[in-house]
Amino acid sequence: MSQIDLAQDLETVAAQLRGKYGHLDGGELLSALAKGEMQGKIMITSSFGAESVVLLDLVAKADPSIPVVFLDTRRLFGETLRYQRQITELLGLEDVRIIRPDSADLENFDPDDMLFTTDSDKCCHIRKVLPLDKSLKVLEDSGFKGWITGRKRFQASSRSSIEVIEASDGFIKINPLANWSEADIKAAFMEKNLPPHPLVADGFLSIGCMPCTERVVAGGDARSGRWSGKGKTECGIHMSRPSNISSIN
Repeated sequence: MSQIDLAQDLETVAAQLRGKYGHLDGGELLSALAKGEMQGKIMITSSFGAESVVLLDLVAKADPSIPVVFLDTRRLFGETLRYQRQITELLGLEDVRIIRPDSADLENFDPDDMLFTTDSDKCCHIRKVLPLDKSLKVLEDSGFKGWITGRKRFQASSRSSIEVIEASDGFIKINPLANWSEADIKAAFMEKNLPPHPLVADGFLSIGCMPCTERVVAGGDARSGRWSGKGKTECGIHMSRPSNISSIN
């Protein structure tokens, strides 16, 4: 089967890639893309959160040199920072890139580290969206076309219809676990003896910044502990963003 021309518009490329690889998922999908059209042009963003190691393990097996972008918001749990170092070494990830929010933005807009109490959307914008957007621009300018994410349909209603391959935010987004269930994730942990994030055993099932992450009640939605009571389910990283994303309003 012939290679797909990645120079076409993103929607066309995504549709063609789905036609060619859309029947695959997990490691098979990653391996096919990493050794095919996306070779040397694909990266992953990872929070090193509750389920992240499952996808990172698949990435490492497909190609351990795939860049892993880890966003340290400066408000993460210490357990997450230590877990990131543990998993990087365990899986042999060769190119983990740690990015952080701009110090000037934090000084100007969140000098007391309390912005999350009054405007959680703006806090996420400064600490997550802006620094990641800058990093993605560098990657895009370097020729990267594919962005691997760990999003799954079961996680939230806002993710219930995501495709395994889609065009979004200037990239071809690859969602290898889109079709996976909670049982599939648990099975991967058990079969591969992958170490869980240390906070999972304490009831944290979706782990982000410390001030905006709570334990999940028994039987609750995995992401219900994120921004609890604020009517918020996404930080903004995987939501369509305007062209002037670099601004702070």
